[in-house]
Amino acid sequence: MARNDAVWGIDIGNCSLKAIRLRPGSQSDQVIAEAFDFIEYPKILTQPGAEPVELIQDALKQFLSRNSVKGDRVAISVSGQNGLARFIKLPPVEVKKIPDIVRYEARQQIPFDLQDVVWDYQRMSGSSEEIEGFVLETEIGLFAMKRDQVFRALKPFDDAGIPVEIVQLTPLALYNYVAFDELRDQPSPEEIDPDNPPPSVVVLSLGTDATDLVVTNGMRVWQRSVPIGGNHFTKALTKELKLTFAKAEHLKRNATTAEDPKAVFQAMRPVFSDLLTEVQRSIGYFTSIDRTAKIDRVLALGNAMKLPGLRRYLSQSLGFEVLRADAFRGMTGPEVINAPAFQENQLSFGVAYGLALQGMGKGALRTNLLPKEILKDRMIREKKPWAVAAAALLLLAFTISFVSHSMALSTVAESLFGQAETAATQVTGEASRLAGEANTARGQFESTDAIGQNLISNVEGRVLWLELLRALNACLPADPAGKRPEEIELRNELHVYNVECEWTENLENWFGLMKQQNWYQPPRAQAPAAAPAADPAAAPADEPGPSGPGWVIQLSGYHYHNKDVAGGNQGAEFIRNTIIRELNFGKVILPTPDGQNVEPVSMKELGIGFPVLVDPRQTKVVTVVDPYAEPAAAAPGAPGAAPAAAVGPMPGMMGAMPAGAAMPGEMSGMGAMNPNQVKVITLRRFDFIVQFCWQPTPPTARHEKKQAPPAAEGAPAAAPAAEKVTKN
Repeated sequence: MARNDAVWGIDIGNCSLKAIRLRPGSQSDQVIAEAFDFIEYPKILTQPGAEPVELIQDALKQFLSRNSVKGDRVAISVSGQNGLARFIKLPPVEVKKIPDIVRYEARQQIPFDLQDVVWDYQRMSGSSEEIEGFVLETEIGLFAMKRDQVFRALKPFDDAGIPVEIVQLTPLALYNYVAFDELRDQPSPEEIDPDNPPPSVVVLSLGTDATDLVVTNGMRVWQRSVPIGGNHFTKALTKELKLTFAKAEHLKRNATTAEDPKAVFQAMRPVFSDLLTEVQRSIGYFTSIDRTAKIDRVLALGNAMKLPGLRRYLSQSLGFEVLRADAFRGMTGPEVINAPAFQENQLSFGVAYGLALQGMGKGALRTNLLPKEILKDRMIREKKPWAVAAAALLLLAFTISFVSHSMALSTVAESLFGQAETAATQVTGEASRLAGEANTARGQFESTDAIGQNLISNVEGRVLWLELLRALNACLPADPAGKRPEEIELRNELHVYNVECEWTENLENWFGLMKQQNWYQPPRAQAPAAAPAADPAAAPADEPGPSGPGWVIQLSGYHYHNKDVAGGNQGAEFIRNTIIRELNFGKVILPTPDGQNVEPVSMKELGIGFPVLVDPRQTKVVTVVDPYAEPAAAAPGAPGAAPAAAVGPMPGMMGAMPAGAAMPGEMSGMGAMNPNQVKVITLRRFDFIVQFCWQPTPPTARHEKKQAPPAAEGAPAAAPAAEKVTKN
C-alpha cells in the first residue's frame, strides 16, 4: 500500500477522543492541519457504571465512519501515570558504548524485569559535548512502560483495524508540542550557554483524573503526573451539594450561570488548594535539582482549565502568568483552525498535536514504546511484495535462460548427427517389429492354452460335483456304528432335504450381506464334532473374506438334537458344532488325480469356506409317527419309512420337497385319523439353512500345489493364481 506523509495523532482520554491529521507545510517550522475529530463519550470512563472498553470501541467506530487512516501513520498516547521517565547523566564515555551503559542503567532504574517492559531512550539535545569520540555530561532520557499495559492500549486499535506505529507517553507528547510550537523563537542548543539557559515553561495539562505537569526550556525536560483532575471538582460538588455525578458535572461546566455561584466555588475550593499545593511542590522540586532554571510562564491546557477563576487563582498564588494555549502558532489549515468544534476544544488537542508532530519527525523526542516485535512484523509485511516481485523476476530470468538453452539443445547439426539418427531410427523400427511379433505369438499361445484348459476342465469338471457331494456327506454328523441311541433326540443326526446352488461373479457381495446381518461367525478352535461348544475366548481366525467368482451352496434341513440333557449343544449351537465346524476344519478321503491311491483333502483345499448359519430361529414342537410302533398300528398312507429317512446319509439331498409337505416321519394330513390307530411322539425340531461359498479347485491343481515348495511367509491363503474358477 502506498504511503503518504500525513500523520494522525490520536489521544484517547477519560472524557473524549481527540484526533488531528497533519502533513508537512511549505516551511520546516509549519504543519498543515487537514482534518480533526472530537468525540465525547456518553460517560466518563472512570464514572461508576461505565464500560471503558465498549465506550472506546464505539468512539473508534464513529471516528472511522467519519475519517480514513488508510496510508497514514498513526501515533497514540498512553497516560503518564502508566509509564516511567528517568533522566540520567552519564560519565564521560565513548559514543559507541552508550547503548551498553544505558542498558545497565535501565536494569537499575526500571523496577521490573526488562522482558516484562517496553523501553526506549534518547540523548537529550544540548546536554553533551563530543570530543574525539567521547561525550561529556551526556543526559539520557529513559522511558518505559509495562508490556501488558502497552498491549492493553493497542487492543482497541487492533480490533478497529487501525495500524498504530508510534506509542508515546502523554507528558512527552506535550513536550514535543511545546518545543515545536511555543519555544520556536529560542536559539539552537549549540548557541545556548549552559550556565545561563533560557527560561523554562511550565505546561499544566488538566485532565479528567490527573494533571500532567511538564517543565522544559527546549533542551531539558522534567515531567510529573499530579493525581488531581477535573473529575475531582465534580466529586467535590457531588459531596458538598449532594448532587448526582451527572448533575455535578453539568454544574461544574456552567458554574457562572448557577443559582448560587458562590456555593459552587466554595464547594470546589479544597480541590483548588490541593491542585495549587501539588503544582508548587513540583515547581519547587524542579528548581531544587536545576539551580539555573528560571520559570517564565505557565501554559494551561485541557478543557478543565475553562473553569472560571482557576487560571487567575493559580496565577496569583504561583506568581507566574498562566496563559491558555488558545492558538497553535506552527499550525495552518483554515478548515480545521476555524472550525467551531476545534476552537471550542482547542485546549484539549495539545497531546494529539504533539503526537502528530513526532510522527512527521518534527518532535524533539523520538522515542517509541511500540513493542519491537510488532515493528519487525510490519516491516516484514511491507517488504513481502518486494520479495515476491524479486522472486518473480528471478523466476522469469531462469525461465528465459532455460528456454534459450533448450532451444539451443533442440537444434541438431545434420552433418554431425544425421548418420547416428538414421541408425537409431532403424534400430527402433526393428525393435518395434520384434515386439509386435512377440505379442502375436503370445496371443496365439494364450488362445491355444485356453482351448487346452477348457478340454481339461470338462474332464475334471465331472469330478468336482462328486467331490462336493462326498465332502458334504462327510461333514454330516453320525453316531458310531452299533451305538445309535434309540431315543431320537439323542442322535447326532442332521436331516438335509434340499441342496441348492447359485453362481455369482463376486462372492464379496454375498459375504458382505452375511456380515451385515451378523450371521457370519469366524471359526473357533477345532474341537470334536459332538462336543460342547469350544472356549469362547479362543481367538478367531483372522482371514479375509472370499473374493472373485464362485458358487454359493445352500443346505436346508432340520434336526431333533434338542433334548435338555444336551445342554448348550442343541438348536443353532448343534449346527455350529457339527456341520459348520466340519465345513471349516473337516477333511474327506478322495482319490488322487491318477486314481491309484486315496488321500485326505481338507475343505479349504476343495475351495469350500466361510460357512454361515442363515437367520437361526427357535426350536419348535412337532408331532411325528413313532418309528418303533407296531406295523399293524400304522394307518394306511402314513409315512412308514421314517426310520430309514433318519438313517440315510443325505435323504432327499438332490431334490426339494413340495411346498407344504411335512418333514420325513412327520404327520401330514392326519387330522381326520383316529389317534388310537397311530402311535405318535412329540419332539422339538430346529430348522436350519446353511450357506457356504465354493470355488472349485480341480484335483490336478491341488496336487501341483502340494508338490510346490511352501509359499513365502505372509503370502495370502487363496486358490492357486494359475487356476481360474470357472462355472462348470
